[in-house]
Amino acid sequence: MSKTTNENSRRSFITNLTKGVIGASMIPAVVTAKDRKRNLEDLIRSGQNYSANDQLQIALIGAGGMGTADTNTAITVPGIKLIAVCDLYDGRLADAKKKWGNDIATTRDYREILERKDIDAVIIATPDHWHKDISVAAMNSGKSVYCEKPMVHDITEGPAVIAARNKNKVIMQVGSQGLSSLGNEKARQLLKDGAIGKLNYAEGFWARMSPTGAWQYPIPEDASAQTVGWDTFVANTKKRPFDATRFFRWRNYRDYGTGVSGDLFVHLFSSLHFVTGSIGPDKIMATGGLRYWKDGREVPDVMLGMFDYPETQVHPAFNLSLRVNFVDGTGGTNYLRMVGSEGSMTVEWDKVTVYRNSKNIDANDPLAKSNMPAAGGKEYVYDRKSMSMISPDKTEYAAAEGYKGAHFDHFYNWATAIRNNGSVVEDPLFGYHAAAPALLCNDSYFNNKIMQWDPVNLKVINNKS
Repeated sequence: MSKTTNENSRRSFITNLTKGVIGASMIPAVVTAKDRKRNLEDLIRSGQNYSANDQLQIALIGAGGMGTADTNTAITVPGIKLIAVCDLYDGRLADAKKKWGNDIATTRDYREILERKDIDAVIIATPDHWHKDISVAAMNSGKSVYCEKPMVHDITEGPAVIAARNKNKVIMQVGSQGLSSLGNEKARQLLKDGAIGKLNYAEGFWARMSPTGAWQYPIPEDASAQTVGWDTFVANTKKRPFDATRFFRWRNYRDYGTGVSGDLFVHLFSSLHFVTGSIGPDKIMATGGLRYWKDGREVPDVMLGMFDYPETQVHPAFNLSLRVNFVDGTGGTNYLRMVGSEGSMTVEWDKVTVYRNSKNIDANDPLAKSNMPAAGGKEYVYDRKSMSMISPDKTEYAAAEGYKGAHFDHFYNWATAIRNNGSVVEDPLFGYHAAAPALLCNDSYFNNKIMQWDPVNLKVINNKS
């Protein structure tokens, strides 16, 4: 195999400095003179050499929208070859051959995939209620695993996945793909370097306003008990008669999905935990409601979560607020914002923006005047002036043109770990640390309770109402 490097995929960050009225000297610890001169952050990873023996043969289990996106990205990583696909809907199996070649083996039975000795690793992109069972079975079969987030469907399932990974010594990575982004890497560095001072608060949100974004996925005309493996679909949950809506729009139903928190909050937890080094909150509260998409779904389309993060050796105590809104007219936006004692930082997968507040005192600020000592014993007279604004310093880091994105990075890291018998950041323990508070959001919402979680010992310690 020809020599490949990651130089083209991991381009540098361009530092785009936008200054307001404050002088650049206000943030010397964040942007040095050398930074300004070259206007470039070098974040290029070292090259990797692969031989023909390093080819990874993979299979996809769950060929829906996310599974297809995962596979399309995975096969762009040099040396990865797709050889088999499993799904419970015949139409997806036929599409797999059209997309990836007639030589692709297809089956409805994931166990046939795991029995094959020529498959090194699997992508598991099934509905959430099958994540744990298939992940454990795959690792017990000696396969490396890429499992879509959340890693588990229920809070009790995490330890079994962690144990299977520890027992079998294979690589398992959870698929919150944004975790591997340039944006998260830069934010982690900036926080460590004191770019925003001492962290005290973080917030994140996802906004959507479309049928597909709200999980009203299309239902094929030929969907039937003959073209869908319904009995297998419900084999590990409540048995029901065939229901095409439940099968194709599974995220809307608690037997199969994990709601907006399991689908989207978990991304924000993953990024936040990577940037801060945290293992999770110890107090979880959630509220929300079904405001618009009243299509028979069992989960809210608006959810707000509040979380207390205790002080640890790697970060101070801070609070987190998350929200998802599937009825947001702005639609299609999301971010993670971190606030510290000296500024704030907005983190996106391909961009980080740091804001530093001015330390200058506005001469017209009456509060500042009132705190000054009286001159010569004279009485202070409040001379009210008009409001003035002091703009914060703004420093923006953006991925350079040609960056292949977080999804590619995530699969690149996974493949590299398999080849080198290395490790990944988002392993089962990390994945459980992100999934647990997301799942406990659902418990808080549906039971109207404050949830107490022990992120060290991985246990729910009580349920306060």
